[in-house]
Amino acid sequence: MAKQGDRSEIGQRIKRGAEGVPWALLLRGGVIVGKRWNALSAKERARLARLVRESRGRLSNLSTRQRLELRKLARKLDLKGMSRELMPLVRGGGKRLRRRR
Repeated sequence: MAKQGDRSEIGQRIKRGAEGVPWALLLRGGVIVGKRWNALSAKERARLARLVRESRGRLSNLSTRQRLELRKLARKLDLKGMSRELMPLVRGGGKRLRRRR
């Protein structure tokens, strides 16, 4: 069992770690992903989740028909467009970098 002093030390570490998290960027990223996710109907979202769960991260675990269906749903999510929107958040927090001359 942890002593009282240990608990307060752990709490302080968590607090310091949370201060360093860029909450605004995480929120912005969540909004971008949520917008794409909500572009799918509830039925499509459920089917996509089921396919990903069944595949366990490997396309070879799916039948050819299931793979085609997964690709169709992924295209509808527009993953390329989502990545274009998310990249500025990864590269410098949405700020444009200026070149030094």
